Amino acid sequence: MAFLYYSWTKHCPQRPAPEVSESILSDPDALERADPGSMLRATASAGAQVRIAAEQVGHDALARVAADGRPRSIVVTGMGGSGISGDVLAAVVGNMCPIQITTVRGYSLPGWVGPLDLVIPVSCSGRTEETLSVAGQAIRRGARVLGVGADGSPLQELVRGARAPFLEVDAAGRMPRASLWTLAIPLLLVASALELLDLPPAVLAATADRLDELAAAYGPGVDLGENVAKDLGLDLALSAPLIWGTGEIGAVAANRLACQLNENAKQAVTFGSLPEANHNQVVALAGRTGTQSRDLFADPGSDAEPRLVLLRDVGEPEQVARRADISREIAENYGIPVTVLHAEGGHPLERLASLIAPIDFASVYAAFVRGVDPTPIEPIDELKARLAQ
Repeated sequence: MAFLYYSWTKHCPQRPAPEVSESILSDPDALERADPGSMLRATASAGAQVRIAAEQVGHDALARVAADGRPRSIVVTGMGGSGISGDVLAAVVGNMCPIQITTVRGYSLPGWVGPLDLVIPVSCSGRTEETLSVAGQAIRRGARVLGVGADGSPLQELVRGARAPFLEVDAAGRMPRASLWTLAIPLLLVASALELLDLPPAVLAATADRLDELAAAYGPGVDLGENVAKDLGLDLALSAPLIWGTGEIGAVAANRLACQLNENAKQAVTFGSLPEANHNQVVALAGRTGTQSRDLFADPGSDAEPRLVLLRDVGEPEQVARRADISREIAENYGIPVTVLHAEGGHPLERLASLIAPIDFASVYAAFVRGVDPTPIEPIDELKARLAQ
């Protein structure tokens, strides 16, 4: 097996590095031409997504869930841009929640899930095969089920066939990764209905307003040097990012940035959370000056230098805050540049939104700098096509 792997890597042709263009970020017209799928516009819709999701949520379905009482656990099942809604739910509710909240990304429902648990399959399209598989298992086991997805989809048919409630969502043509709040807000309202989360209308309105303000601040018409998202996107595009988050909020944001860079910028990155990253990933900071012949973070054929990105929540524990400060000092001592973003706001939802907004925009700007269209996902399309054969 080792010989076969070596043989493949040795003879596999290297793809040329993407063309890098910093000047495109200073040309709104060029940005528009580079974005035929309107990913920037979709990213800017975050505030509207919060408002629409809150207004259109199925209150009858929420009432049915609440009437059945608090479950033993909540299991969110979903993949990619849909699955992260479960992480958002767990982070916003917080680790003091009296019940377990977990996200399943795969084909199998954990063996311990049964009639006392609430399973929430989430699929933007309502056609994700892994999500449909887990939803079917939950129904057969007699678990409580609440579906979230597109109207008229196979998921809706499956869930309603089991006489379970279903919350319809409309992504308005956006990709799942650009529909985070469309998918996450219904889950947060479920938690509120179960009295696991205090989520008054004023918090939803404040979050939507903040997202609108940030969309204006990070828009294509705001120049480099005055636009945090453009500055971050440029730094990310020209580096091999190592992304760490603090607290539940920061950890979700770190995962989000990594996935957005994967899909939008077609860029390989490493992410983690503190304190765990201090027990493994932190050692890689020494790779730049250690005995290795090349940078540990760089893609094959790439000369990208590492950059540490710290996404920090104001609710981070004191010892985690110390670790973040020391990690920054260690990185800088190795000559590695560090970017730090701090969450803002009082409610956990507002704090998470304040981190998600700049990194979502930054991932799109990184795509433009790297000379790639942020919207297409050819490898995923190929995988689906081949699996369907």
